[in-house]
Amino acid sequence: MQHLKQTDPEIAGIIAKETLRQEEGLELIASENYTSQAVMEAMGSTLTNKYSEGYVGKRYYGGNEVIDEMEALCIARAKELFGAEHVNVQPLSGSPANLAVYMAVVKPGDKVLGLKLDHGGHLSHGHPVNFSGLNYSFSQYEVDEKTQRIDMNKVREVALRERPKMIIAGFSAYSRDIDWKAFKSIADEVGAITFADIAHIAGLVAGKALESPVPIFDIVTTTTHKTLRGPRGAIIMCKAQFQKDIDRSVFPGIQGGPHDHVNAAKAVAFKEALQPAFADYAKQTIKNAQAMAGELIKRGYKILTDGTDNHLMVVDLRSKDLTGKVAEVALEKVGISCSRSTIPFDTRKAMDPSGIRLGSPAFTSRGMGISEAVQVAALVDSAIMNAASDEKLKGVKAQVQELSKKFPMYGKKA
Repeated sequence: MQHLKQTDPEIAGIIAKETLRQEEGLELIASENYTSQAVMEAMGSTLTNKYSEGYVGKRYYGGNEVIDEMEALCIARAKELFGAEHVNVQPLSGSPANLAVYMAVVKPGDKVLGLKLDHGGHLSHGHPVNFSGLNYSFSQYEVDEKTQRIDMNKVREVALRERPKMIIAGFSAYSRDIDWKAFKSIADEVGAITFADIAHIAGLVAGKALESPVPIFDIVTTTTHKTLRGPRGAIIMCKAQFQKDIDRSVFPGIQGGPHDHVNAAKAVAFKEALQPAFADYAKQTIKNAQAMAGELIKRGYKILTDGTDNHLMVVDLRSKDLTGKVAEVALEKVGISCSRSTIPFDTRKAMDPSGIRLGSPAFTSRGMGISEAVQVAALVDSAIMNAASDEKLKGVKAQVQELSKKFPMYGKKA
């Protein structure tokens, strides 16, 4: 950052502070991760200077022969990684990718079925304040009140009653594997399009640690960060029959020029995810999450569904007589980042709900294993149990920094 330090020391200083915060802390936000240095180099390249409206071989600007080569490579790698028939790599983020899907295959007012937000779904799966809930007639399925798991019989009941044109499977805070085939069977029964949002588990799917919906579903979206460890962005995968509508929906439907520097970084991340080491990472991410959940359960915490099949868990704090906001603040004071989370049938408001969501992708990327995952759970417990004592929290923070320094984000410093 030599040029930045000289031309804008204020921004350079802010970046340095954020780097130090990440380096000395523990990242437990389930949707965050660390990209490789190669991914960051691609994002900071001269590709950011180019405008490339259109698609490979069909641009509205000149000088795109090199960009075409890059985007074609990015597409090829994504198709190989996920076994997809068609991939659009241009979506700028997860919600715009989902918007493009809606615009491509359903009309305003059409019926759509998705998982309710406070039951683990996502805003773009039909929440009334989101474009999805505002423009489409949503019905929403819920998790079972006792098990906190998706009951496919209940999903089928809602689908048969509502007859949606599209059924969405996917989540932002659900810790169990999804039965893709069961969703597909229900969709076929009611004549619905199948749409999977795997933004959270894409890396675990790519690493073959979880079953993929790509061969089963009509359309699949994912962000390229989170467990996939790429840049902030998204892709849309679909069966060949939806290719034309999806591409037209992305451009010119909702976007102009793609972010070429980000697409190059996506290509780098896809290549990284195709390596054998990434499969090891995906499996370890799940093992670490399960170890962390197990330790928290031992310490008297209620974990929704009593465990996890993936990288995340939602902790119900009512048994500790605390709220999500109190826990989040306490954890932040010791250098642990998490996100507060509603729990199914929560009676509290979203800004101060009854739970927190924790994830293992980022600390697994730093090389931590099961023993460290157990230690992380112990640190979480120490922070939460001492939320009212700043003095004790200082001691916990020192332990967090000690653990973090043993696992630098990018290996040993020179």
